[in-house]
Amino acid sequence: MENEMQQLLSMGFPNELAAQALAATGGRSTVKATEWILTHKSNPSASPPPAPTQPKIERTLPSSNPNPNPNPNPQSSFFFNPLRPSKKNAHEPLYERLRPRTLDDVLGQDHLLSPTSLLRSAIHRNRLPSILLWGPPGTGKTTIARAIVNSFPHQQCPCYRFVSLSAVTSGVKDVRDAVDEARKLRVKSNQRTVLFVDEVHRFNKSQQDSFLPVIEDGSIVFVGATTENPSFHLITPLLSRCRVLTLNPLKPHHVALLLRKAVNDSDKGLTHSAGCQVDVSQDVLDFIGNNCDGDARVALNALEIAAVTAAARLQQPANQSKEEQQKAAAAVAVAVTLDDAKEALQCKHLAYDKAGEEHYNLISALHKSMRGSDANAGIYWLARMLEGGEEPLYIARRLIRFASEDVGLADPSALNQAVSCYQACHFLGMPECNVILAQCVAYLALAPKSVSVYKAIGAAQKVVRESVGQNEGVPLHLRNAPTKLMKDIGYGKGYIYPPDNPSATQSYLPPSLAGYKFLDWPTRTASPDEANPPSTSGSGSI
Repeated sequence: MENEMQQLLSMGFPNELAAQALAATGGRSTVKATEWILTHKSNPSASPPPAPTQPKIERTLPSSNPNPNPNPNPQSSFFFNPLRPSKKNAHEPLYERLRPRTLDDVLGQDHLLSPTSLLRSAIHRNRLPSILLWGPPGTGKTTIARAIVNSFPHQQCPCYRFVSLSAVTSGVKDVRDAVDEARKLRVKSNQRTVLFVDEVHRFNKSQQDSFLPVIEDGSIVFVGATTENPSFHLITPLLSRCRVLTLNPLKPHHVALLLRKAVNDSDKGLTHSAGCQVDVSQDVLDFIGNNCDGDARVALNALEIAAVTAAARLQQPANQSKEEQQKAAAAVAVAVTLDDAKEALQCKHLAYDKAGEEHYNLISALHKSMRGSDANAGIYWLARMLEGGEEPLYIARRLIRFASEDVGLADPSALNQAVSCYQACHFLGMPECNVILAQCVAYLALAPKSVSVYKAIGAAQKVVRESVGQNEGVPLHLRNAPTKLMKDIGYGKGYIYPPDNPSATQSYLPPSLAGYKFLDWPTRTASPDEANPPSTSGSGSI
């Protein structure tokens, strides 16, 4: 119930009203609680039904506002109150306090938010399409969704109603309730619902399917946010109904601007976090901006931790009162050092998900670098994977595949090198096996390349699948004849034993594929020993 309460408070509803709504609706659905609030706004005399078994919300979530407003703005019939500042929360993280509330304040996504962009034009014309915001963490997906809400002149534009769900905390019932209410509202008042779903990739197929009819009939405008590749995690029908807008990681100078804003904002910035004035040099801001991998949330968290760490160094006399200590701290400006920033960030933040798209992007970069014989690039991408936490044996398995696919017959020993690399990685593990992997990557990158075997097996499998050779039986002369019956019916008859007849020719393919060439490689010639074999008293057979 705490999650539902926090969601209602983040929508701008007073604490007391949110508690009443949850108590009246069972405390499990923010959608029902919101509808209860909206209903009781228009009917102030209504009172919530008794709920004798429902514990009082105030016991677990005490109100931080001693004078809650019992009469919220009746015009605010949506989850994101437009341009309404959130209530101060002493424990709210810096990145949440500084979250931009308008599209003009969003940094680093100019390709989506320019005056002539699709999004701006749609908002200006009041024709918002269903969209998917796809990008790495900390690039502004949720921020842009909330800013879109605030961009509409709601009092003059009653045609939209705004609803927010999180795929992390919302279940099937929440989705069903939101969809049903959107359809009813569309029929009753021709009002459309803008439904924002955060982390939409966490919804399963049936939950995603439930959005399709209401998107199709215009009841909802779907706005989804995801960090995962939509092609992998979202169903095709949902993708076909949405425009995918890709967000880019923030550039270091964008991150530095955001961090400087945190330093200069005396109300919601570092002063609020540290409890004293904070000075941060440009070198510190640049260091964090260059090492957060374009993630604004990581950068702001690191800056906040660094400021709190620096503030903790202030030594106050023990005989001073708490009020005197606070006044003294406010009068002193603490300096955040580069060491504070390094300690807060710990290490360069790497965006790497072993089960996500970046996993495949990096292994693809490694494979292509080795194929292009660039050992330096191959070692770099290997380091990126290892530092991101990739399993060494996975990399070793891919190297084995590369040894046959891309090196092949040009250097048959490459396969032995790759298999030995896998075994050594299995014996040693990380971090010792990093050098072994690097040696194998360098060897494969510098080795001569041939894809003849790779193409040959592909062509042969294609022939078999398409039944070009009609998948004939094995020719009789190639069959083994371990019994007298098999010999009597012709198994093995006519087979020429090559060691005794090196110059003889015979066909090994089915008759319909005679002369068909799969492997493009020089024909093996007989050695002198094979051309003139020593005399033997008998011939071998299988």
